[in-house]
Amino acid sequence: MSYMPSSFFGLHVAATGLNAAQAAINTTANNISNVNTEGYSRQEVGRVAAAAQRCFTSYGSIGTGVEVTKVTQVRDIYYDEKYWNNNAKLGLHEKMLYYMQQIENYYTDDAKVSGFTTLYTKMFNGLDSVNKNAGDPSVRNEFISSASELMDYFNSTGTSMQDLQSSINDEIKTSVDTINSASQKIALLNKQINIIEMEGGMANELRDERSRIIDDLSKLIPVEAVEYEVLNSNYEDQKTGATRFEVRFNGNLLVENYNYNTLSVVTRDKKANQTDIDGLYDVKWDFSGATIDFSSKALSGEMKAMFDVRDGNDEENLKGKAVSVGANTITINNPTITDINKMNMPNEGTVLINSTYYSYSDFSFETDENGNVKSYTFTFDKPFTSDEKTALVGKSLTVGKTVNYKGIPYYMGQMNEFLRSFTKEFNKIEQTGVDGYGNQMGSFFVAYDSFAQKELDGTDSTESANLNSQSNTYYRMTCLNARVNKASQNDPMLFATTTDFTKGESANDLIKPLANLENGVKLFRGGSGSGFLQCIYADITVDTQENQVFTNSYTSIKNAIAQQRMSVSGVDEDDEAMDLIKFQNAYQLAAKCISTLTAMYDQLILNTGV
Repeated sequence: MSYMPSSFFGLHVAATGLNAAQAAINTTANNISNVNTEGYSRQEVGRVAAAAQRCFTSYGSIGTGVEVTKVTQVRDIYYDEKYWNNNAKLGLHEKMLYYMQQIENYYTDDAKVSGFTTLYTKMFNGLDSVNKNAGDPSVRNEFISSASELMDYFNSTGTSMQDLQSSINDEIKTSVDTINSASQKIALLNKQINIIEMEGGMANELRDERSRIIDDLSKLIPVEAVEYEVLNSNYEDQKTGATRFEVRFNGNLLVENYNYNTLSVVTRDKKANQTDIDGLYDVKWDFSGATIDFSSKALSGEMKAMFDVRDGNDEENLKGKAVSVGANTITINNPTITDINKMNMPNEGTVLINSTYYSYSDFSFETDENGNVKSYTFTFDKPFTSDEKTALVGKSLTVGKTVNYKGIPYYMGQMNEFLRSFTKEFNKIEQTGVDGYGNQMGSFFVAYDSFAQKELDGTDSTESANLNSQSNTYYRMTCLNARVNKASQNDPMLFATTTDFTKGESANDLIKPLANLENGVKLFRGGSGSGFLQCIYADITVDTQENQVFTNSYTSIKNAIAQQRMSVSGVDEDDEAMDLIKFQNAYQLAAKCISTLTAMYDQLILNTGV
């Protein structure tokens, strides 16, 4: 049904313009107030022409003014997704760079800090002094002290590495708590947003808060966010005003509208690498119990950086093929580690075979006539079933976790390898000599077993032998327990300088072959012992520089994306100032309309008597 417009209809039309201009001015004022508010998205007023009213006149219908539909935030999900994807990559390399710089500091050797090269050179300088005056106990003592300093350096560096590993482990737990807290907040915000928007409002500030949380979350883990409109189940083309918001991580739902899935840390029962600290965490989904493999190349973010640096062994963990399976043992041949000096597996650990982890309580190994390992046999905590025995034979076996990054286990393994190689060669020469009392010399460098409170001298024969993880081999020596034997520290005359006691205490025929170990013998990665630090620095420098390059690159990309986001959702002071003038003029014109109509009605009512 159509009606004739009221005589005062013009006031209503002008009033809608006044109200619309007022809403636009208020929204502009809000934008200006939040020009420096982090995460704030510019808001704008949606305006449409009000529905025209049909009237019985020759012109048919007449406009009814302007209608304010809603105040919405201006935001582009495309730029948000680009920002989140880049933020995860930036978080990965930024965090790796932070840790690698710390590791680099542990190997510093300069005028302020005496590192490996300084102490290594000092020890051989002391050995040269012994060569000149082997009969002087004070000269011998000075050399022994310098040798102890070198071992202390490795002990200290190894301890620092474990402290860093422990710190990263704690940070992983804190980060999991942060992820759970963020997920909970997003789920709560989803509910609050829907409550407001289903009643016709727009929860712009809450949406900004949700996006800000995802910004922070995306640096920890790579996330994907998607929002769907909820339609009326009875009328598919009718919107309810509600939305469904989901956040996914690694293919799983982290947030599903009002619900969220949590992560938890689980302490490992066994070590993955020989020098790992106890109590390292893995992260699992609470809803399924599935462990998240943060070493996957598909992942990025700070969490992956933490796991890579904490667990990274550069894929140098032991691998082989199962040739026989006993009641509770598996024997592998063609192992990737045949040199005892390079063994990096724990005496108790886990193996991965047939996509399943099994815990072993000990391992043994068989060597050939040259001392190279031919096979390993692992003894497991639980016996295998007959089906398992059949399924495991011929399968590839991996000890611990394979992580393609040079992290803490890698660098500790490199120190272990150098120490074992160097001390073995040094001791081999020493053991041919006699001390200052005519007694056969034992091992000068030893490994201290703090649990058994005894020194291990590595004297078990490794040629054509069957040995195990508890045998007295150089496998037992690490950067954490290497030291000069206590007897030599207490009595310098117990250090052997000759093979012939009858030549007197000043005899020094052993010193030359010992001194030749400094540069004349291949001890580490095809080079001499003095090149150890250069090799380590080369590894660290490559990774540090690579992470620095990627950090700079992704930071530049982040800034570019942030500018693109700001160009859409940011508040520009000049634009808002122009809008203020524009909406002020609109307001004044609407007010002028009302004033004009008022004057017309005064004339109509008072002067014509209508």
